[in-house]
Amino acid sequence: MKPKSTAPGHQLNLSAGSASVTVAVLLVLLKLWAFAETGSLSVAASLTDSALDLIISISGLLAIIYSARPADADHSFGHNSAEDIAALGQAALLTVSAGAITWGAISRLLQPEPHLLTSETRGIMVMGFSVALTLALVLWQRRVYKQTGSKVVHADSLHYISDLIPNIGAIMALAASAYFAVPQIDSIVALAAAMILFAGAYRIGRLAFDALMDREANPETVAKIIKILDSQSNVYGYHDLKTRMSGAKVFVQVHIELDGNQTLESAHMIGKTLKAEITRNIPYVEVIIHKDLRE
Repeated sequence: MKPKSTAPGHQLNLSAGSASVTVAVLLVLLKLWAFAETGSLSVAASLTDSALDLIISISGLLAIIYSARPADADHSFGHNSAEDIAALGQAALLTVSAGAITWGAISRLLQPEPHLLTSETRGIMVMGFSVALTLALVLWQRRVYKQTGSKVVHADSLHYISDLIPNIGAIMALAASAYFAVPQIDSIVALAAAMILFAGAYRIGRLAFDALMDREANPETVAKIIKILDSQSNVYGYHDLKTRMSGAKVFVQVHIELDGNQTLESAHMIGKTLKAEITRNIPYVEVIIHKDLRE
C-alpha cells in the first residue's frame, strides 16, 4: 500500500497551486486577446508575465505534489527541497522575462515614430478584470502561506503581487494613449514592470538558494529555540545548536546537558518534553536532540 503524504498543510498548498494554474490560464487568454486588439507593449509585457506565470504555476504545483511525498529509503529527510528547486527555476524564468520586456521597451522608445495603440477601452477593461482576479488569488495565497510556510506558494504570491503594478501601469498607459495621445508612456510602463520583475526574481532566488545551501533558519526562529532551551530547568546547558531550512520545514539539532545520576527514563522524558515544546512553538519542525550526561 502506498504511504499517504505526511507533508504539513498539503491540501492547502495544493488548493493554492491549483488556483494559481487556473488563474494563469484565464489571464493568458484574456491578455492575448487584449494585445491583439490594442498592440500595447505594456499589455504584451503583462501577457509575457502571465504566460511565464502559467509555466511557473504548473511547475510549482508539481513541486508541491512531489515535496509532499513522505521520506523514503533514498530521501530520509523527505522531499521538501523540491520546493526550493522549483522556486530557483521560477527566479531564472522571471529574469529572462524581465530582460525580454526591457529589450522590447527600449527598442520601441528608440523608434523615430511612436507606436500608436488601438482599442484602448477594451484593453482597459481586460486589464481591470486581471487586476481584480490577481488580487483575489494573492489574498488566498497569502492566507495559505501563513498557515503552511510553503516557499512555492510564497514565491507564486510574490510574483503575482508584482503583476499588480504592471497591470495597473498598463491601464494607465492605455488611458494615456486613448485620452492624451501619449503612446510613449506604454514603453515606460513596460520598463518599470521589468524592473519589478528583476527585483522579484532576486528575492525569490536568494531565498531558494539559501535553503538549498543549508543556510541557518531565520534569526527569529533561532532566537525562539534558544529561549525555549533556556527555559528548561532540567537542562543544565546546551551546545552545537544547528538549524536549516528545506522547503517549508525547519530542521533542528542540538546537544543538551543533563544530570548523569538520573534514570534513563527521566532523561528521556526531559528530551521528549523539550522536543514537544519546540514543536508546539515552531510549525513544521523536525527536532533531533542528543543527550550528554554530567557526572
